[in-house]
Amino acid sequence: MTRTVPGTDDSPVSTGPAPDSLAAHTGVVSESEHRALRADIRRLSTMLGRTLADEAGPEVLELVEKVRHGARGATGPDTVAALLDGIDTGTAVLLARAFSQYFQLANVAEQLHRSRELRALRPPDQRPLRTVLRRLAAEADPDEVADVLARAQLRPVFTAHPTESTRQSVLGILRRVVDALDRGAGDHELAALVDLLWQTDDIRPGPPMVIDEARNIAWFATRLGERTVPDLLDEFSREAADAGLQIPADARPLVLGSWVGGDRDGNPNVTPAVTREVLELNADRALRIHAEQVEQLIQELSVSTRVMGVAEELRGSLARDRRALPRVHDRFIRLNAHEPYRLKLSYVAARLENTRHRLATGSAHRPGIDYLGAAGYLEDLLVVDRSLRGHHGARIADGTLARAIRSARALGLHLVELDVREHAQRHHDALGAIFDELGELDRPYAELSREERRELLSRELRNKRPLFRRHYGVPEAAAGVLELFDTVHALQHEFGDDVVRTYIVSMAQGVDDLLAVAVLARESYMVEVGSDPRSSLDLVPLFETVEELSKAGELLQGLLADPGYRRQVANRGDLQEIMLGYSDSNKGAGITTSQWQIHRAQRQLRDVAAEHGVRLRLFHGRGGSVGRGGGPAGEAIASAPFGSVDATMKLTEQGEVISDKYSLPSLAHDNLEILLASMLDASLLHQASRWPAATLARWDEVMDCVSAAATATYRRLIDDEGLPEFFTSATPVEELGRLNVGSRPAKRPGRGTPTLDDLRAIPWVFGWTQTRMVVPGWYGLGSGLRAAREAGYAADLAGMREWAFFTNLIGNVEMTLAKTDLRIASNYVATLVDPSRQGLFAQIREEHELTCRELLAVTGESQLLARHPVLRNTLSVRGAYLEPLHHLQVELLAQRRAAGDEADPDLERALLLTVNGIAAGMKNTG
Repeated sequence: MTRTVPGTDDSPVSTGPAPDSLAAHTGVVSESEHRALRADIRRLSTMLGRTLADEAGPEVLELVEKVRHGARGATGPDTVAALLDGIDTGTAVLLARAFSQYFQLANVAEQLHRSRELRALRPPDQRPLRTVLRRLAAEADPDEVADVLARAQLRPVFTAHPTESTRQSVLGILRRVVDALDRGAGDHELAALVDLLWQTDDIRPGPPMVIDEARNIAWFATRLGERTVPDLLDEFSREAADAGLQIPADARPLVLGSWVGGDRDGNPNVTPAVTREVLELNADRALRIHAEQVEQLIQELSVSTRVMGVAEELRGSLARDRRALPRVHDRFIRLNAHEPYRLKLSYVAARLENTRHRLATGSAHRPGIDYLGAAGYLEDLLVVDRSLRGHHGARIADGTLARAIRSARALGLHLVELDVREHAQRHHDALGAIFDELGELDRPYAELSREERRELLSRELRNKRPLFRRHYGVPEAAAGVLELFDTVHALQHEFGDDVVRTYIVSMAQGVDDLLAVAVLARESYMVEVGSDPRSSLDLVPLFETVEELSKAGELLQGLLADPGYRRQVANRGDLQEIMLGYSDSNKGAGITTSQWQIHRAQRQLRDVAAEHGVRLRLFHGRGGSVGRGGGPAGEAIASAPFGSVDATMKLTEQGEVISDKYSLPSLAHDNLEILLASMLDASLLHQASRWPAATLARWDEVMDCVSAAATATYRRLIDDEGLPEFFTSATPVEELGRLNVGSRPAKRPGRGTPTLDDLRAIPWVFGWTQTRMVVPGWYGLGSGLRAAREAGYAADLAGMREWAFFTNLIGNVEMTLAKTDLRIASNYVATLVDPSRQGLFAQIREEHELTCRELLAVTGESQLLARHPVLRNTLSVRGAYLEPLHHLQVELLAQRRAAGDEADPDLERALLLTVNGIAAGMKNTG
């Protein structure tokens, strides 16, 4: 197969292994399924109305209906405003809950029908994995296929999000609603669930702690681990075999990841103690999953030595087990004397339980008594597997046992692999304190240039000496960072190396930023590049801003040219992970330039890695909204530069996206299957350019023109001196910080008057989206397209519709524009923004009109989403139900700001309910 040709690029539109259109990603698209969905929503909303009347009073239901009908009428805004003017907080809470719970119920019904529709669109013989594996068998080089299947690893990484703080109790009820709908339950059962939902508090009594966010992620990860992950891995193995391919026994094609408990960047609540607590929680969930599978195996594997022999290896392991766990032997030998598999698995069950006890109590690992990591557990299962296969039991071994083995490889004993993230400056501050105390430098460490720091740290990394003597104590300014590294090292020894093996350096701007981490990791015995080279940690730069992305290739070149760092990469299997940040690059330069620079950065990184003989794993830091890299992930993979996907991939999943993709097992299966199939497709069938170099060079030229004009327009908006006041006045972003809906502060720590630069990307996107301006998802593209057209590139823009990158960008922006409603936004501006600053809204409206016009000129359609009338209608209906929440939010924001520090707790509760309700209605607010 043709290998990568540096300097050219890219894919045509339809290269993915399965349909993953933007429309299907967003909602139901067929008329038949839409009718069924509407029927279920009417049924649920009628039940919610009855519950509301019974429990809050008929007058509240009457008000809800007046507001709902008023919002949909010709005089909607005025009617609703009059109904809500001066509303008391108690009634506001009831209204906000009513509309928010409508969206919760509508969302789960839509998930069910979307799942059914996707199954209909993809019958068994057209499933994504089957399609791509058969293509690989027919079209790709067999040796390369074997290599990729051996190395393949998809890792979705779950992160916390301020608007996705739904309580586990509520999630559980909604899951039961879906189950009831799916099996055609009667009205009485469904109505009882709606009653239970209404009587369950939507909001935790206090601000969430990190462990609360971890429990939320663990809720989803546990359900994935119980069913979806083993089901998908079974399907992968089966489809590969049917295509004449083989998945190696030790492959790990799917692994779950998380940031919750490890993301320290700007979150003082993530301490080493919290990280340990989160890992204990995750491990407990994983061990329960394995224990259930082992118990099922004990029930199933009734093979008797009176009928069939077993391997000597198994007999030897049972003898060792008896010596290590005599009580288990004494308890089960009478019943299982001739059933060695049951006896062996009883020892396994005891070790799993002992491991839970060890981790819960913090006691030391005892070989043979409990497990340290998944290796020992896997080996015990494999002893059983080898014995069965060697004694006419291959078909038996291919059942529950094979499923348990795959689960063990995917989940380990930790459920999710935890990434640690910390800001680059924290490491330099710690090293500055250490070097300054040593007194070896001619001036303070902080005064060194980046190049001087690089030279110093490069030498130090290859030095054999310890940087400081621990028994003398450590400088106070370095203590926190050193404690983190020591904690990671300790956790690897307590839970196994895989539990924490990725260290992400945010705001990485130079080679010195990664060398600093390598030196500190060496001090904690996790990195050694000298005479005994070893490493238990992947060091990962996060390129977040447009400036960093534009220099991504240069920075990687500098890293791999450093002898010590190159040795570190070799220690990690010649694999370098790079994280690409979508959020900050969008916040700084707008969606067009963010997407273009990320695309170009992938090309650069691909070519530099190939030059140094290093494999590249890209970690896409995508958010839920288009403004933070959201959209159909399968199409995003298909639109990546050729050769940039090499058997492995990571991507973040966060916000409402987690509920939308992973609440329902069938949707979770579909989502992960598309990702895995798309990754394999890109790794083996998109390793060479599908377009002539001259064509791509021309399209690059056009995109440079579009990007430059788009950024200039975007920067004129955000650099306007009045924008900070406009943004904080028109949106609920300031209230978000006070409402404590997440454990992480909404703003970066700093000094002086806060600015937009201090604001994190999530609340930046969140604020614009709550008001329906959604500026980060589209602003500037219209100016960019117009500039290209006026520069003579009109014909090229038409041709670029065949380019997957461009089509993906246009499609995502089109969806965002369809969710943008400047009529609703105008109410926020008119009510909440000082008249002297309202002129900026006219600028936003002008660019919006231009973007719609220019985008339709590219697509050739007369209106947005013209190709998807059912989806357009769905969004219209959602908009009608969202409107009351928007009006209520504006009224409550006005009351909250008028109250100052004397705000009623019920007022803040009502405001938070509107925030969550709009998030549920929009489905991707941050």
